[in-house]
Amino acid sequence: MATFLYRLGRWAYDHRRAVLALWLAILITVGGIAAAFGGTKSNKFEVPGTESQQAQELLEERYPAASGSFARVVFAAPEGQTLSGGENAAAMDATLGEAKGAAEVSGVSDPVLSKDGTIGYADVIYPTPSSEISDEAREQLADVAHTGEAAGLQVEFSGGIAAEEAAHGSESLGMIVAFFVLAITMASLLAAGMPLLTAMLGVSIGLAGLTGLSSVIDLSETAPVLATMLGLAVGIDYALFILARHKQNLGDGMEPRESVAHASGTAGSAVVFAGLTVIIALVGLCVVNIPFLSVMGLAAAGTVAIAVLVALTLLPALLGFAGARLAKPNRLLAGRSGRKRSPLSARWVSFVVRRPGAVLLVGLALLGVAAVPAAHMELGLPDGSSEPTSSTERRSYDLLTAGFGPGFNGTLTVVVDAPEVARSEQEAFGKQVASTLEDFPGVAAVSPAMPNEAGDLWIVQVTPETGPATQETKDLVTALRTEAEQLPKSAHLSAYVTGQTAVNIDTADRLNEALPLYVGVVVGLALLLLMVVFRSVLVPLKAAAGFLLSIAASLGVTVWIFQDGNLNGLFDVASAGPIVSFLPILLIGILFGLAMDYEVFLVSRMRERFVHSRDAKAAVVKGYVDSGRVVTAAATIMMVVFGAYILSPDPIIKSIGLALAFGILADAFLVRLTLVPAVMALLGRRAWWMPKRVERLVPDLDIEGERLATAR
Repeated sequence: MATFLYRLGRWAYDHRRAVLALWLAILITVGGIAAAFGGTKSNKFEVPGTESQQAQELLEERYPAASGSFARVVFAAPEGQTLSGGENAAAMDATLGEAKGAAEVSGVSDPVLSKDGTIGYADVIYPTPSSEISDEAREQLADVAHTGEAAGLQVEFSGGIAAEEAAHGSESLGMIVAFFVLAITMASLLAAGMPLLTAMLGVSIGLAGLTGLSSVIDLSETAPVLATMLGLAVGIDYALFILARHKQNLGDGMEPRESVAHASGTAGSAVVFAGLTVIIALVGLCVVNIPFLSVMGLAAAGTVAIAVLVALTLLPALLGFAGARLAKPNRLLAGRSGRKRSPLSARWVSFVVRRPGAVLLVGLALLGVAAVPAAHMELGLPDGSSEPTSSTERRSYDLLTAGFGPGFNGTLTVVVDAPEVARSEQEAFGKQVASTLEDFPGVAAVSPAMPNEAGDLWIVQVTPETGPATQETKDLVTALRTEAEQLPKSAHLSAYVTGQTAVNIDTADRLNEALPLYVGVVVGLALLLLMVVFRSVLVPLKAAAGFLLSIAASLGVTVWIFQDGNLNGLFDVASAGPIVSFLPILLIGILFGLAMDYEVFLVSRMRERFVHSRDAKAAVVKGYVDSGRVVTAAATIMMVVFGAYILSPDPIIKSIGLALAFGILADAFLVRLTLVPAVMALLGRRAWWMPKRVERLVPDLDIEGERLATAR
């Protein structure tokens, strides 16, 4: 491996103009494909195999009028007035009249008023799923609010069709801070710009590719955000590790061409295996069998793969253009960082290896305390109450709750398949279905049963007494489904519970069921990969154990803030609620890959030192000093890139950003940079033990670069 990458880096250095031209041509070509064939992002959400999805498919097949989508327009009268008559009623009717004439709208329901007449709503109906509604139609719907607002009414929307999209400069903030961290670490403005340049090019190609594919796949709004988030982070880090090794080589007296080739062969090997662990973790999301998660994982994995290729080819080419100039540190930036070895890294690792037992116990205690809240974690998908108060979705949610009760925002749809009900019996059958549902504890209201044209499929809207994210509503869904299972087969009746609330519940249950399998597949494959990289049994096991501690701590802090409601004001969390159901599995996938990044970069230098000296304790210290400063910079950049997404108004993106940022903090600084040297010091030479029979089967990939001398 090291020999191949050495030759690749030397080739890219020698043919730097051709390499640069090739990557620019790829960017232009993929960008052109995106412009020509790019489709629109989809909000389509499916969970195959669940009851809610079966019901949705049944509606699409036999009751298409009920399988479309709707936006709810919510009105509130000025203080001290009502909507029941006069100018306010006229303004409400005029607004709904405009909505009826908006693009793609098939109808508008009659307005419904609260008991006191101060709050009302009407549904704007579309014949297609919300994911297929055009941007023009969404804008026209949002514009109808001006009529009601001009008359003094408050007009809000729910349903996600007319919601505003607030921009946030997360990527820009992350890049600015990353530049300063890189400039200080590399003691060079020129060196600081290279990882940013290569990362941006890789992300641009990845996003353009996703845009081009959006016409043939359902690409969610979140997939490009995750791809950008992860692509920038790993793109900067991978380039940083190769660049840092190159600068070290230059400082040791190597001429630039040999230095670039050597850095590509050694640090480049670590980049390849670090990238593979990230890709394995992301592709592993496919085992969950939830399409939008699979697309997110594959999209991010593709961006990571591009980041690896860019680091191994374009970066050596750019280093060829820079030549020996990188060997000269910027006097203003160098200061203490211009020293060959970081005294802080040396002092810290020396302290850790002198007292490994005490350090290990303190570190485990800190991670354990942070992980405690994860024990009562509740999963769900965010509803309107989790949106910021500045959003129309949140204001609509609050108005409907005030006017009609908390359960009104979590309406359930009961679908009854009744193929053998005679025409003469349909009216009585519909009343019986509604009456049966009204008797369930926890039901606040039931709509009349509505049949399709054939009269063999019925839908009933059931309003719970409690909000959509509560345990009581989940218990009601379970009770309804249990009752449906008890229908006698002889009656030829089937009943299903669906609707957004039921979909959220089914999604959380599916993810909980898939989590053990996912962890087993991802961790198992990564352990095998790390065993090959380090030719050790204990090092991969230690790496996986540290990762599990980091995950527990990250989930614990996320629960403490987002679910328990602590520090809500600081993080601008609209309201406490359950953790988004796919966050744990997504966090495990991403953080596992990134944790193994730091493990590979840090421990590979220890392995390299051990191979050359056979002194286990000295290898830990020297390997740490070689890579600790760069790992610290890389982790800091990762934290900033992910943490910047906490500024997003989207509660899903906000929670993912915080979980990843804290996960990096715990894993990089506490686990990898503190507990790893402590454990390695305790293990000594046993850290590199492998049974002879296994050792003969494991290929020697030479990531330490022992055979590089023969490649020159």
